Amino acid sequence: MSMFQDIPVDVGIAYEGERIRRTEMYVEFGGPDVKFKFELARVRRPEEVKDSEVIIIGPDIKDIPEGSSVPLGILVEIAGSQLEEGLEGIIERRIHEFTNYVHGFMHLNQRYDIWCRLSKEAFKKGFNSFTYLGKVLIRLYKADFPIIEKIQVTFITDPKEVERMYYEALKVYEARDAKARGLKDEDVDEFYGCILCQSFAPTHVCVITPQRYSNCGAISWFDGRAASKVDPKGPIFRIPKGECLDPIGGEYSGVNKIVQEKSLGAIKRVHLYTVFNYPHTSCGCFEAIAFYIPEVDGFGIVHRDFKGVAVNGLKFSTMADTTGGGRQVDGFHGISIEYMRSPKFLVADGGWERVVWVPKAVFERVKDFVPEKVRDRIATDEDVKTIDELKEFLKAKNHPVVNRWKKIEAEVKPMEVKVGEANVPQPAQATVLEGASISGIPLTSGGFKITLKGARINIEKVIIKRSVSTG
Repeated sequence: MSMFQDIPVDVGIAYEGERIRRTEMYVEFGGPDVKFKFELARVRRPEEVKDSEVIIIGPDIKDIPEGSSVPLGILVEIAGSQLEEGLEGIIERRIHEFTNYVHGFMHLNQRYDIWCRLSKEAFKKGFNSFTYLGKVLIRLYKADFPIIEKIQVTFITDPKEVERMYYEALKVYEARDAKARGLKDEDVDEFYGCILCQSFAPTHVCVITPQRYSNCGAISWFDGRAASKVDPKGPIFRIPKGECLDPIGGEYSGVNKIVQEKSLGAIKRVHLYTVFNYPHTSCGCFEAIAFYIPEVDGFGIVHRDFKGVAVNGLKFSTMADTTGGGRQVDGFHGISIEYMRSPKFLVADGGWERVVWVPKAVFERVKDFVPEKVRDRIATDEDVKTIDELKEFLKAKNHPVVNRWKKIEAEVKPMEVKVGEANVPQPAQATVLEGASISGIPLTSGGFKITLKGARINIEKVIIKRSVSTG
């Protein structure tokens, strides 16, 4: 691109989706080992913005030791007569896309979860200052959003300043999210879709509804509406709802149609409010993962910043590899924190009454939205560490899932299977089980009695024959 002749590395859409491994990186900004990091966009008055200015607060790239992981704040300030505060989330989310155009620079996630890396190769070519990254952002924003009349970009690496502004950013995010609460999916005729993450997850299409935030937690239904108006041909677009095919699971004909088109046929059906059958696809920028725990027939939730091992014995990173990539994976579901506050949260699966384990750090952020009847019955990482401990905790607290266990036990009662004619009485009907086995042992031997307690029997075929009375 001619507009980037003064940038020491190539810039273009071809580099979107580039991964930079630790062995290839020169320096890392944010990420899992750094507590304070953020990106924020604000609409300002014209006099508050110095157009095309790049400001650096703290050490520049060339001043940071190779191999370091450092705090980072990115502040994009814009002004224009047609700009309004409601566009801030949309402008902010495009930081992810635009920075990934830079060959040798990787940007993951959003808001307070950003994770960036600069490659050794890019640094050697001269990309040694945030000034270059700022110029790229400024030019791309002006090219894609003509309503931006003035723009300045600030990069903060000073640890104390990043920490201070981090908490200010959290207040802005919460205020945005609060505005979107209250509107219901049933109240609108259209949802919105986002494919910003397709460079990393080619078949992922994020469906954004009033009650289901984007997986990354950065785009609300109102943000989607604003983005589709400002940039109709952009990565965020309208989705006419169409016919509601399943009000509980959240399946809509219009969603299926658009998702199939945008995923090039890879995804044909989507159920918005469940972890099973046709779950919403997951990208890689999701804030948390809801995962099924078969041993207790409930769900756990683990968020990106959780450093330990979840109750199922897996780390977030391990489950993220299973969950992401734009696939539909039964039992693993990438979600936003805000979606956990929604009445539609996994409603088809039982919602919060089916959740049994959540790290305390994230539970504290959403507990006011958890129904009171289960609020004190959900285990955290401070309460239990293993599945066995979880079972005992749930029984002691009388969590609603315990009633599910009782129902299952009632359905699978201890039963007797008598094999061999000598032990079969003369009932009105006799049942022959063909292809039935227990742990691979066929039930065909005669002369003994087998009592099964709490066992599962796989039966390929059931034949019911009326016995012939002999007298």
